Amino acid sequence: MRHRVKGRKLKRTASHRTATLRSLATSVLKHKRIKTTLAKAKETRTFVEKLITKAKRNDLHSKRLIMSEIKDKEVVKELFAEIVPKIADRPGGYTRVIKLGNRVGDAAQMAILELVDYNEVANKKAEERKEKREQKALEKETEKQKASEEAATQTAEEK
Repeated sequence: MRHRVKGRKLKRTASHRTATLRSLATSVLKHKRIKTTLAKAKETRTFVEKLITKAKRNDLHSKRLIMSEIKDKEVVKELFAEIVPKIADRPGGYTRVIKLGNRVGDAAQMAILELVDYNEVANKKAEERKEKREQKALEKETEKQKASEEAATQTAEEK
């Protein structure tokens, strides 16, 4: 029975698992978005959210705790200088996991792990797609209206 057993083993030893999570967390904080397997993304999400919650305290102790997990000093500076002020009012849910489907080689479930407030690129693309869809819908409606008007004029001429 697995009662109250937290976390995923990810088919790794404990030291390899912590190294993997640290590396993935560093990548997420550095690049704001990574593509990985679904299991790793879900496990990294909890790891990163705990780090961000600690960073919100913004004192020396929290900085040292985070530096014990993330070895890249530039990423730690960026976390405290840019990321934490941007999400200071958010009570949690700093990351998002988006499922992508299966990988071609081994059929592993893939996902994108991203910071929620740092998806401007994705938001812009989604808005552009939405605008294109709306324009196409308007064009179809105008074509239908023109066709119905032409049909009405033809029937009026025949009578």
